[in-house]
Amino acid sequence: MNNKEYLVIGRSNGTTKTGSHYASLKVANLNETINVSVWDMAPTAEPQVGQLVFFYNIKDNAGKKSCDFRDLKCGGEPLFDHELYNLLPRPIRRDVWDDTIRKLLGYCSDKALMAVIEEFAGRFYEPFSTYPAATSMHHAFPGGLLNHTHQMLHILEGLYPCLPYRVKVEHCILAILFHDCGKMNEYNKTGETQTDMYLLGHIYIGAHWLHNILKEKGICDDETKRIVHCVLSHHGTREFGSPVVPCTQEAIVVTHIDNLSAKTDMWEGAGNMEYMNALGTKKVAPSNSLQGENI
Repeated sequence: MNNKEYLVIGRSNGTTKTGSHYASLKVANLNETINVSVWDMAPTAEPQVGQLVFFYNIKDNAGKKSCDFRDLKCGGEPLFDHELYNLLPRPIRRDVWDDTIRKLLGYCSDKALMAVIEEFAGRFYEPFSTYPAATSMHHAFPGGLLNHTHQMLHILEGLYPCLPYRVKVEHCILAILFHDCGKMNEYNKTGETQTDMYLLGHIYIGAHWLHNILKEKGICDDETKRIVHCVLSHHGTREFGSPVVPCTQEAIVVTHIDNLSAKTDMWEGAGNMEYMNALGTKKVAPSNSLQGENI
């Protein structure tokens, strides 16, 4: 465990009851992913997500790993030829994003809604590529908001032709584009939480923004409500923060795609046998004998 180099793939900051700062780091190398609490570490102190870190000593207390900030040394971001470079997902390239939007528009027929999709798919690319989707849950890295949104759109691209139902795909596309856009108000680009997270929340922010845009574009009230409903209900249940539960096929599609994207990313970023509250289970990683095989 000690004297190993890792890449920081997630970080959240906190304060103890005595007022001391600490950071919870999720770090990975080619062999393992672990969570380490670093005591007496200020929120702005390195390492941040994307940086290399070398631990001199890590204490293990019944599976809970921790160290003092003096027990680590920070490095820079790994270069392209570094063995850990690919452990941190990079934002989706613009041509890949545009290709997915183009293919989805090929399923659409509503010209008014298509125009809104094209406009905001273009407007969102750059800011989404710099913001995280969370601080510790899923896609918690700079550009994670873009990766999560693109992953959902790409899943929809493959799923929609398989649905034998009359799902209006324009509703799903717009809801996916806007469902987490409020996270640009909940976090700053380094993942620090902002007051809007507690005063408003990203679900309200995204739904309110989308509602105003659709009204401004002249979309009828009933259709506007149905599209905004997909954003309001995308967490699936009130227990998980949705003010309403999914009541349309489009909302059900968006909810399950969001859940699939988020939870698989949680699994990917967890260490072997780590308990994940969001999934209610421990992660059991594939054995070495199964890596690369078709099961």
